Amino acid sequence: MLTIGQLAAYAGVTVRAVRHYHQIGLLPEPERDASGYRQYGAAAVVSLIKIRTLATAGVPLSQIGELLEADETAFAEAVQKIDSHLREEIGRLEANRKQVAQLAAGDSLVLPAEVIPYLDRLREMGMSERLVEGQRDGWILIAARWPEHVREWMPAKLAELDDPEVVRLYQVLSELTASDAGDDDPRLEEAADIMARLAERAYTAGDTSFSEEANDDLPFDLLDALGNEYDHRVARLQELMRERGWARWTRLERLAEPPG
Repeated sequence: MLTIGQLAAYAGVTVRAVRHYHQIGLLPEPERDASGYRQYGAAAVVSLIKIRTLATAGVPLSQIGELLEADETAFAEAVQKIDSHLREEIGRLEANRKQVAQLAAGDSLVLPAEVIPYLDRLREMGMSERLVEGQRDGWILIAARWPEHVREWMPAKLAELDDPEVVRLYQVLSELTASDAGDDDPRLEEAADIMARLAERAYTAGDTSFSEEANDDLPFDLLDALGNEYDHRVARLQELMRERGWARWTRLERLAEPPG
């Protein structure tokens, strides 16, 4: 979907850095397409943002791969070792030491603090970790593009979790992500029905979420692609939404002529 230049620009790094990450094995290098170009998807953007964040925090590149694969305990232990090393150079590296000390916070590694209560609430509601991971990575993409707006958006997102329809939607999606059901699972139809009702309600109410960003297609393209990369059934869910008159499931966008 993205060229190497677009990938680098979105994640805030140089093309040279991306190529270096390929060379040392931190970022998988995709095969060339029929035109001879390498194309990158949404998951590559998320991975590159994580690598950039860790590198900026002062984590040696030789340790980043291990940290990205580590479980929570191993991650925290590794962070403590890095913190101890930075203490020895406190005069020159005090700012980096503080950043690294924050890495054990888990989701807050690459997310604004305002997003963390939202993810914690989903976990408290019993949603599958796979669904929470998808939400987390989606917000990584959003925060990278519009960091100044996340704080103003999150109160409304948290308030949505008090809506029984929204809760039911997340329950259905959580059940799907925790199962091996196919594209014909009736829960996909239920999810699409709920999403269409919520979209219609927001549209009728004149919801202005993302209004200033409506002409910026790339983040929404990446969010759609991220869903497909996480679960092949998302493609079917997108089809069901189009059947209900909605062009996207990531923002309010009606089809010009809903399918008959």
